[in-house]
Amino acid sequence: MTKQHANWSPYDNNGGTCVAIAGSDYCVIAADTRMSTGYSILSRDYSKIHKLADRAVLSSSGFQADVKALQKVLKSRHLIYQHQHNKQMSWLDEEGKGCVFTYDAVGSYERVGYGAQGSGSTLIMPFLDNQLKSPSPLLLPKQDSNTPLSEAEAVDLVKTVFASATERDIYTGDKLEIMILKADGIKTELMDLRKD
Repeated sequence: MTKQHANWSPYDNNGGTCVAIAGSDYCVIAADTRMSTGYSILSRDYSKIHKLADRAVLSSSGFQADVKALQKVLKSRHLIYQHQHNKQMSWLDEEGKGCVFTYDAVGSYERVGYGAQGSGSTLIMPFLDNQLKSPSPLLLPKQDSNTPLSEAEAVDLVKTVFASATERDIYTGDKLEIMILKADGIKTELMDLRKD
């Protein structure tokens, strides 16, 4: 007779997918609104996009307790930055180009032209790589990482990749929340995705 041990863990992957694309004068940030655990859907209307300030947005998926803790830390660090430098951090760089940074669980980050995180990222990233052909970070001199797409083309691409991922990933779905960030402000769009 073998002993069985309980496999309880306080951590859970709540699923979901986030995508960001940086353009010449914009950023498109998108995420689905489904939050789940295992085969259960906890919420069909949970936003994974968090506005840190007027000019800074964070999109995260995975274990929602960690996401909330990260949001609190970054919001406070952004406030400290604002007080020390007398200006806000922004999604546009000093040349007015869109900025997208990806990060991982250990805190490493990198500026990229586009990125995807979450349960559907393995389905979305090959498609984005094929369509956007990002330059290698090893090329010298350094290449511009921003995508050559217009704002409308980037939004259409985001809608297409999410529609495709929703067909194959049970943790991605319900609604797609899209934020288009430009120098003159933020525009939000919603699109219905599969609900099964």
